[in-house]
Amino acid sequence: VSFAHSVLAGLWALFSLWHSPELLSDIQDGYSISGHLLVCFSSGYFIHDSLDIIFNHQSRSSWEYLVHHAMAISAFVSLIITGRFLVAAILLLLVEVSNIFLTVRMLLKMSNVPSPALYEANKYVNLVMYFAFRLAPQAYLTWYFLRYVEVQGQGAFLTANLLLLDAMILMYFSRLLRSDFFPSLRKGSAGRDVDGEKFLID
Repeated sequence: VSFAHSVLAGLWALFSLWHSPELLSDIQDGYSISGHLLVCFSSGYFIHDSLDIIFNHQSRSSWEYLVHHAMAISAFVSLIITGRFLVAAILLLLVEVSNIFLTVRMLLKMSNVPSPALYEANKYVNLVMYFAFRLAPQAYLTWYFLRYVEVQGQGAFLTANLLLLDAMILMYFSRLLRSDFFPSLRKGSAGRDVDGEKFLID
């Protein structure tokens, strides 16, 4: 389900921006039906995934999932209700393109079939996708919100959400780098590394 959401939401976000590039010139008030439906769809996924974690008694081991999902749900619901900052949500959902390759990474690590060449290739593609679809949109939106968005009401709430997400993404990125590019820096072989929403076994 998670992989299906990543593929569908990631490609949907790309299509929305390709089909309506003028949205990028109005982060606060730009609107498209496609983007609105995408945010509704992803909100439903995050709610479903959160309930699945809770009902399967995995809250303690997956608390980072729940924190991320709570942030996403609260932010997306506010966008759906007010109709503002929809473009920001679409840009944030570009992260799902990166998640596709992070999920492939996880599957390769869990696979019993040795494929070091494929893993090595995906490792570098994954890094490029991480920069292009996770770090770059996140950095741009952080700059935009701090520079142009009012620090009150919904603007303040979304800015706080964005800054918390910045901290989480940088933490996950450092784990990914240690795991794939600097394994000697890992504190232990039994650690876990995270992709931003996916917990990947080291």
